[in-house]
Amino acid sequence: MGDERFEGGWRVDERCTNCDVARQLAPGLIGEADGRSVVLRQPSGRDEIRKFHAAAHACPTRSIHPPAGRLDPALDPFPMALDDTVLLCGHNSTHTAGANSYLLRRPDGTTMMIDTPRWSTPLAARYEALGPVTDVLLTHRDHAAHGRRYADRFGARLWIHEGDLDAAPDADRVLRGTDPALIADGVVAHPLPGHTRGSVLYVADERYCFSGDSFHWSRTTQDIEVVDNVTWYSIEELAASLARTAPHLRFEWLLPGHGDRRHLPADDMARRMRQLTSRAQQLRPRPVDFTATRW
Repeated sequence: MGDERFEGGWRVDERCTNCDVARQLAPGLIGEADGRSVVLRQPSGRDEIRKFHAAAHACPTRSIHPPAGRLDPALDPFPMALDDTVLLCGHNSTHTAGANSYLLRRPDGTTMMIDTPRWSTPLAARYEALGPVTDVLLTHRDHAAHGRRYADRFGARLWIHEGDLDAAPDADRVLRGTDPALIADGVVAHPLPGHTRGSVLYVADERYCFSGDSFHWSRTTQDIEVVDNVTWYSIEELAASLARTAPHLRFEWLLPGHGDRRHLPADDMARRMRQLTSRAQQLRPRPVDFTATRW
């Protein structure tokens, strides 16, 4: 890996789409300027070098380059364990606007995939090496790319809500209405129309909340937020969905498609969700504007 104390020469090229993935994985090292990610400072020490490699292997446009110019596959950290149950897939896809995807381990040794990384056969083999993948759970239409290919490779069931069914018309399981639905023991789907008509969040073991693009942890406010400037369907419907659903949610890990992840006590998350519900009721429709997003 070179000098473990310092490794200079990392850069971000002009293909960057400002998806925020690199800033999530290398905070303080990679930041934002002029509408794209930039290197704030070169890494010093082994831990910071690892963070750069994680950011580079997750970047959907492969815009982050190490000093040697080419990424070393041996330094690919994905899938990356967040704890003993959830792993971050990495290798984000340009076809999902750079969304994060996750692997959820179950007590019986099987695994579920929530949303999808970019497709490749070697990646699929790496993910299924963790255990048989039984289900691919799509949170909404924006993240449906590659779902069918991964499900077919794994022999898994592909799930989506009827509101976004045209994005995955060959889904094996279709969620309907707004009532919670049991996916498997300990895993519940909560339809949450708003960001899209068919948005869904998945809660596992009353500990993990895979929120798609419905809400995320904001570095700017240090709280749970919705992205009201990128709401394709209805901000009023999202507020209504939160009012209906938030009182019944219990989780410790917030794991969104875009924006930061966060692990807090369940009572703290519940309090923040109540406050988010109140704030969302004050929001009004606004034009879609990606540049207005402040993660």
